[in-house]
Amino acid sequence: MDLTTILGIFGGLALMVWGIGISKMGNFIDLPSMIIVLGGTIVGLVASYPVRVLKLVPKAFVNTVKPKNYDVMASIEQLQEMAIIARKNGLLALEDKANEAEDPFFRQGLMLIVDATAPEKVRELMDTDLENIQDRHGEIVEFFEKAAAYSPGFGLVGTLIGLINMLKAMGADGGGSDALAVNMGIAMITTFYGSILSNLIFLPIAKKLAVRNEEEALCKRVIIEGILSIQAGENPTFLKEKLITFLPQYVRDSEGSGKKSGDQ
Repeated sequence: MDLTTILGIFGGLALMVWGIGISKMGNFIDLPSMIIVLGGTIVGLVASYPVRVLKLVPKAFVNTVKPKNYDVMASIEQLQEMAIIARKNGLLALEDKANEAEDPFFRQGLMLIVDATAPEKVRELMDTDLENIQDRHGEIVEFFEKAAAYSPGFGLVGTLIGLINMLKAMGADGGGSDALAVNMGIAMITTFYGSILSNLIFLPIAKKLAVRNEEEALCKRVIIEGILSIQAGENPTFLKEKLITFLPQYVRDSEGSGKKSGDQ
């Protein structure tokens, strides 16, 4: 499992507790403030997105802690194996391999070349599919980015509520210092909650999902080029070396491929 997001969030919370002091934590716990900020953020998101997107949120969060879903080198090795089979037995021999492929994107690409689809059509279809996948994933990234924007906004709403109540208490007979302190506390704590939710929870999740999206896009771009190279009958060894150029230099070096040089 990739626990960096969870460790980062809980590590940040632990550092804040240490900085505040356990004995003083009671000063930072206020249920009405939590309801204003967290509740307001949730209802704002519900109002902003259709049910179709909201249903994907739990799965998206799980993706932040799952192991890396896409192994580009494994895909390259698989494409090289397919190229060897195609050169020996023809493209039709890949049909069984296509049916065994777990990745629907990979399977679709193989079936397109087995069916003798024109190369330009293969690229067009697969590029369009990749763009649609990225757009769908981008909606979830945007969801958490919106959450990061809404939470400080509702923190400010809570601050205004506290200040208004404080001013009302100052003008009322018998309001007393206790009422002033309570309302001032709400005013400050809501801003605190909004900042924590935005910068320690929602933005890190959005960033991790964006990274996952880029990992998937890289793997699928490699698959597209590999599929087209197989269709063109390229040498399997050359195909592998060509696809490896999609990877950063440090990944190539770790795989023992190519000469070491600066990162590309």
